[in-house]
Amino acid sequence: MANLLYRLGRFSYQRRRLVAAIWGVIIVALGVGALTLGGSTTNTFSIPGTESQRALDALKSDLPAASGASSTVVVKAPEGKQLTDPAVQAAVGATAAKVAKLPDVVAAIDPFTSKAISPDGRTGLISVQFAKPADELPKASTEAYDGLAKLSNGDLQVVPGGQIVGGVPELGITEVIGVVIAALVLVITFGSLVAAGMTLLTALLGVAAGMAGLFIVTAFTDVSSTGPILALMLGLAVGIDYALFISSRHRTQLAEGMDTEESVARATATAGSAVLFAGATVVIALAGLSVVGVPFLTAMGIAAAATVLTAVLVALTLLPAILGFVGDRVLPRKIRKAPAAVVPKEGFGFRWGRFVTRFRVPIVAVGIVGLGLLAIPAKDMQLALPDGASAAAGSHQRVAYDLTAEAFGPGANGPLVVVVKSNDPARSDALVKQVLGQVSTLPDVAAAQPAAASQDGTTRLLQIIPKSGPATEATSKLVKNVRATVKPLETGGATIAVTGNTAVGVDVSQKLADALPVYLGLIVGLSFLLLLLAFRSILVPLKATLGFVLTIGATFGITVAVFQQGHLASLFGIDNPGPMVSFLPIIMMGILFGLAMDYEVFIVSRVREEFVHGKEATAATVEGLGHGARVVTAAALIMASVFAGFILVHDPIIKAIGFGLTIGVLIDAFVVRMTLVPAVLSLLGRAAWWFPRWLDRLTPNVDIEGESLRPDPNPTEKQLADVH
Repeated sequence: MANLLYRLGRFSYQRRRLVAAIWGVIIVALGVGALTLGGSTTNTFSIPGTESQRALDALKSDLPAASGASSTVVVKAPEGKQLTDPAVQAAVGATAAKVAKLPDVVAAIDPFTSKAISPDGRTGLISVQFAKPADELPKASTEAYDGLAKLSNGDLQVVPGGQIVGGVPELGITEVIGVVIAALVLVITFGSLVAAGMTLLTALLGVAAGMAGLFIVTAFTDVSSTGPILALMLGLAVGIDYALFISSRHRTQLAEGMDTEESVARATATAGSAVLFAGATVVIALAGLSVVGVPFLTAMGIAAAATVLTAVLVALTLLPAILGFVGDRVLPRKIRKAPAAVVPKEGFGFRWGRFVTRFRVPIVAVGIVGLGLLAIPAKDMQLALPDGASAAAGSHQRVAYDLTAEAFGPGANGPLVVVVKSNDPARSDALVKQVLGQVSTLPDVAAAQPAAASQDGTTRLLQIIPKSGPATEATSKLVKNVRATVKPLETGGATIAVTGNTAVGVDVSQKLADALPVYLGLIVGLSFLLLLLAFRSILVPLKATLGFVLTIGATFGITVAVFQQGHLASLFGIDNPGPMVSFLPIIMMGILFGLAMDYEVFIVSRVREEFVHGKEATAATVEGLGHGARVVTAAALIMASVFAGFILVHDPIIKAIGFGLTIGVLIDAFVVRMTLVPAVLSLLGRAAWWFPRWLDRLTPNVDIEGESLRPDPNPTEKQLADVH
């Protein structure tokens, strides 16, 4: 591996104009493709094969009018007036008529026809039926629907609600703050504007390529609206980190007097090997989301994985080329003028390493107990798909949700739909009456009534209004109770299914919860093998995996405490704490596992390098941490800064992901990898590098430390053989 990357780094350096030109062509081509082919993202969620989705799919043929997206426009009379007042009623009628004329709208029923008027007479619901599902509606149709809010006047407040509005979360100046902080960290770390700018430039180019490719993909498959934001934040973070790691090794070698071309090649071979393995773990973790069997989650994971892969390729090819262009200007001016004035070896990392290894037992005990305590709130985690209650304050979704809940109860925002189907219209009619009679007596049912019917009468719809909101645990239980209640009625070939947006959300959340253990086992198993290959050790990959469990537990605990339980919620702009978004745990788990392995590889690869080259186990740990602490600290601060910038986004999903990843990175880098890892390595001593002889013979030597690049064989290789 080291030899291959060495040749790649030297080639990129020597042919830097060609490499830069190739990347320029690639980025321009992807940009043109994104502009010409790019489709739109979706904010709807479904899982093929679930009861709710099967019922929706069947409605496309049985009752096409009900298979498209449905939504509601909330209309409210001003204080002191009612919807039945002549002027207000005329405004409601005019609004309903304009809704009916919107693109892709097949029906708009005013509240006087549907009797959807609140007891105080001030609030009503215009029921809107679209010809297509929400994720198939063109942008022009959703924008026209969202624009209904402009119809508000002194006689009537008009608020479009439901899943039709929302779209891609908008980014603004707040997210740039994280990048600015990352740039400042780079300047402080490198002491050179050229080095900092070069590192940031390569990361931005990699993100540009990855994002353009992602938008091209939207033309051929559904991509969640959260996908591009996730790819952006992850691509920026890892792109800067990978460039930082290789550049730091190059600068150290230059400062020690190594030739520029040789230094670039060796940095690509050694630090580049660590980048390659670290990137591979991130890609595995993200691409592994495909095994969950959730299409929108698969697309999200593949998009982010592709962006990370692009960042790795940029770091291993374009970065060496750019290092060739800047030459020794990557070093601070004072070091260029006086090469002997190298940064003192005994920095904070060495002092911290000696402290950690000296007090390793209490540090391990306190670290494990402390992280365990932080994880306690995670046991109460509740999962649900986002709805109007979780939308940003002031958004149309949120205002419509709050007005509906106030006037009709929270359950009116998420009615359940029961689909009754048989071969005989009379049989279907009898089943409807039976279902209504039984579900009306269930707890948490506010109302149950017949709805639409197919032309031949064999397919009938019922609507159940829960007392609780769509994302509550009570409504989730109601879905299960309704299904258990109506299941015995399925006789004589009749089928009864519970569907609707709320039921789909319950099914998606359950599927994701069931997939968590499978997903965790997959990424842990594959990454364990990858780290075993990189470090040729059994205990080091095992330690890395257990450290991740501590990280993810504490991260989930803190995120639940803030976003679900509401502790310090106002500090982070959360005005309505509630259940965690159902795909948040699995997304955070995948990303944090990959990033945790980044820091593991960055630190432990240097520790193993020192051990292989003759140092005693504890001394090698101190030396490895001493050399790696500065770059890992910078990398963690940069990554946390980029993620933290997304906490300022109004979209609650992005805010939660940004918060969770920020906390997770800080915990993993500073508590687990830079504290617990060296402490545990010191406790294990030489045993940490034990590797069975039979496994040693079967495992290919990837040479992540660049041992094969040394001109003379190192006689201390016997040291590793002694512990086999």
